[in-house]
Amino acid sequence: MNIISKTLSAMALAGLTSAVALAQDATVVVNADQGNTVISRHIYGHFSEHLGHCIYGGLWVGPESSIPNVNGVRKDVIDALKKIQIPNLRWPGGCFADEYHWMNGIGPKENRAKMVNTHWGGVVEDNSFGTNEFLNMCEEIGTEPYISGNVGSGSVQEMSEWVEYMTFDGESPMANLRKKNGREKPWKVNFFGVGNESWGCGGNMTPDYYAQLYRRYQTFARNYGDNQLKKIVSGANVNDYNWTETQMRDIPLSQMWGLSLHYYVHPGGWENKGSATKFSDEQYVQTMERAYYMDELITRHDAIMTKYDPEKKVALCVDEWGTWYDVEPGTNPGFLFQQNTMRDALVAAVTLNIFHKHADRVRMANIAQIINVLQAIIFTDGDKMLLTPTYHIFDMYKVHQDATLCPSTTTCKKIENGAFKADQVSASASKDKDGVLHVSLANLDLTKKAVVKVDIRGMKAKSVSEATIVNASNIADHNTFETPDKIELNGFDGAKVGKDGIVTVTMPAMSVVTFAVK
Repeated sequence: MNIISKTLSAMALAGLTSAVALAQDATVVVNADQGNTVISRHIYGHFSEHLGHCIYGGLWVGPESSIPNVNGVRKDVIDALKKIQIPNLRWPGGCFADEYHWMNGIGPKENRAKMVNTHWGGVVEDNSFGTNEFLNMCEEIGTEPYISGNVGSGSVQEMSEWVEYMTFDGESPMANLRKKNGREKPWKVNFFGVGNESWGCGGNMTPDYYAQLYRRYQTFARNYGDNQLKKIVSGANVNDYNWTETQMRDIPLSQMWGLSLHYYVHPGGWENKGSATKFSDEQYVQTMERAYYMDELITRHDAIMTKYDPEKKVALCVDEWGTWYDVEPGTNPGFLFQQNTMRDALVAAVTLNIFHKHADRVRMANIAQIINVLQAIIFTDGDKMLLTPTYHIFDMYKVHQDATLCPSTTTCKKIENGAFKADQVSASASKDKDGVLHVSLANLDLTKKAVVKVDIRGMKAKSVSEATIVNASNIADHNTFETPDKIELNGFDGAKVGKDGIVTVTMPAMSVVTFAVK
């Protein structure tokens, strides 16, 4: 080869190398042999409040309904929830929990007292869906109930007797009342919240006052038999770090299993939340920046908790999270119904990846809410039902439930618009009990594909399988009852293993991918 040919070959090789480098938008290093933290399945929990059409018309249609149901609960909903293996379901609220008196929701339906839902729309509810209906539904779905107790307007006795009614297997006034209402054996109820948002709708309490009240209320929420309550403290609103400090300082660790945290993504702030479907590119990036803020919140709350609990015995329970936009035009403002687009699917993926990262402290989370409210995974309308883009993320990510976190680092570009920016690629990885590694990636760029190099350390990648994708042609795309499958979970063939064992993943714009590596 002469000098000119060598020079041209070198230039061509340099150009090829440069092109490959430019094409590689992100590198994810996964340490497949270093994980020792289990990603609790309970971070995949959900939330059902007496709000809008979440319960009535959503979960509950009544046993006499022409809509196929199991003891009054929609069968299509039960089947959908079973498919994604929801681990727990929170009920009856939310703000509603601290005005809910459980005795009004038991016994013969015709004898149950009606109540005004003062928090959500001022509607009158007939209490046809109560304790028995909820707990029986949880058994049918195969999920664990998470009960929110009434501290705001309820008494210690009321809470104590509710726990006895649900969980005591013996002879007592409340156990006998349960048997009279058709349930001989008690239910299994482990997760129990002592109040909700006690800093706000749950009583407008100071952190000091609530801490003392919690100590009193939880004392009388007893453990019966082998039913051991995992008691959860009503925790902070977003970045109220003083609230967390006070609860951790003033409540003995032995008296709590978890401490809650609530954070919603409002693109334009609480006063200007914006539309669920009509938003600018700048508002989109702002949304994603606020989704990533969850990482800072958990880090800072965890640091305070660790000061009092260095062994991380107390779980951080993000039991309300998700997007919160303006309600859809023409709907009841108190029902909080909003559409669910590809943007919401990306928020869900980013958030779940963050929860994985903090799995040593975050051991429960509940997206708000399960049906027809806020970032819902299911919509219903009469006898029709559809699955939202967010549902498909939960379906895709269920492989991470109770798997071992594999620590990873991501190097990527930023997406930017106006004053807002966010990492283009979000990632997490875990190894299941059979030793199969699962990697999840989200490409947040609205227009550009992402070529992601996944460098797996500690195992030799031989093949990629079970690859799935959720994506859309437009960030505002969503499912409707006319087009229920516009966004769905599909197979994906853009992940390839090279001879060096590195997995190269070519992701479309605004997409979420999960795949298995063996």
